[in-house]
Amino acid sequence: MKNKKSYSYYKQALTLMPAGVNSPVRAFTAVGGTPVFIDRGKGSRIYDVDDNAYIDYVLSWGPLILGHAHKEVVSAIRQAALKGTSFGAPTKAETQIAEIIVRAFPSVEKVRLVNSGTEAVMSAIRLARSFTKKNKIIKFEGCYHGHSDALLVKAGSGLATFGVPSSSGVPLDCARNTLVLPYNNIDAVRSAVRSGYKDIAAVVLEPVCGNMGVVLPRKNFLSDLRSITQKYRVLLIFDEVITGFRFCFGGSQKVYNVPADITCLGKIIGGGMPIGAYGARQEIMDCAAPLGSMYQAGTLSGNPLAVACGLKTLQILRELDYNRLSILCEGLCRNIEEVCRSASIDARVNRIGSMFTLFFTTKEVFDYRTACACDLGRYAAFFRAVLEAGVYMAPAQFEANFLSFAHTDKDIERTVRVMGKALKKIGCMSSEGRGTTARYAR
Repeated sequence: MKNKKSYSYYKQALTLMPAGVNSPVRAFTAVGGTPVFIDRGKGSRIYDVDDNAYIDYVLSWGPLILGHAHKEVVSAIRQAALKGTSFGAPTKAETQIAEIIVRAFPSVEKVRLVNSGTEAVMSAIRLARSFTKKNKIIKFEGCYHGHSDALLVKAGSGLATFGVPSSSGVPLDCARNTLVLPYNNIDAVRSAVRSGYKDIAAVVLEPVCGNMGVVLPRKNFLSDLRSITQKYRVLLIFDEVITGFRFCFGGSQKVYNVPADITCLGKIIGGGMPIGAYGARQEIMDCAAPLGSMYQAGTLSGNPLAVACGLKTLQILRELDYNRLSILCEGLCRNIEEVCRSASIDARVNRIGSMFTLFFTTKEVFDYRTACACDLGRYAAFFRAVLEAGVYMAPAQFEANFLSFAHTDKDIERTVRVMGKALKKIGCMSSEGRGTTARYAR
């Protein structure tokens, strides 16, 4: 009865939308139960239509680093809306947000705004092919780069949750130029590039993975990757849709001191509104129309509401101390690990900055295969237990969780108490169901 209205809305939605949702992971099929329908958010919390409150660690899958309904951000959107919602023509704010991005990423000299992370990576791949006059690309198992056809091959996240390697409906011809390698395996990269560099336009990856859960690059993986691609004149594309402005005012390139040839952004640069961007040095970006022959366009690209929201978010972030957020997340993860040990539960927490994933496993999670070997049934039980107690985590094992600047020490303390009870409750759970939920969700 706690979620009576959510259940009612869900039953209606099932008659109108596939699985009742507009993005598969929202259906909760990976974790069981009925999805909660959200009514509003404020700060670190969201409230469902039954007025239940949850401490939110999904944050719209990462963009809301300032928290929900930040006063200055909402004001910026309101002011922009009063002037008009769309023009299909240049605005001053587009130049302002482009300038911030270029200054934050030394590898980017020019940038173009699009409407989503999917569009950003799709356009970046086309740009790389235009610049190099080559067709093949290398991606990594478990790295999700949006739902464009050529990249839905062993794409992690939702596909991993479904337990399928690739999406149906994608012709083999679309994927034949996509080579898939294991993440964190530099020898596989070296061998593939050495033998096929004449046909390979680019290597694309999440420098820090967030779509097989949080998986960090091993020591020297990114720098060695940079050296190999430079040696063989293959472009390196960093998909920083999740990581851009998440760990610092910049991206993984700043954290690891490894520059990319093309950078893809989204999520935080829109502050919760639909946006994406791709950028590179001038000679690459000038391949894009109308200067070059690589065509890409969008009616709502640079939409004034999205740009106003993102611009204000970045302006605020520029003045904040990311270290405080990292320390808060570190404390949460350390406490989670301690509670798991006290409950005799095999688990690992992967973390960087303010994003983390709790994996139920005894092994290090460093690639797609080790992530898929985790106890999915136990994660589902854990999710349901913490949700019932008012903590909203990612409703699938193969996703990242996030903190915002709106989260407080009290939020962390309450979360640890809730997780402690949940973990002790499932501590005696049989692992016979390991992996059984893999065929569901996203």
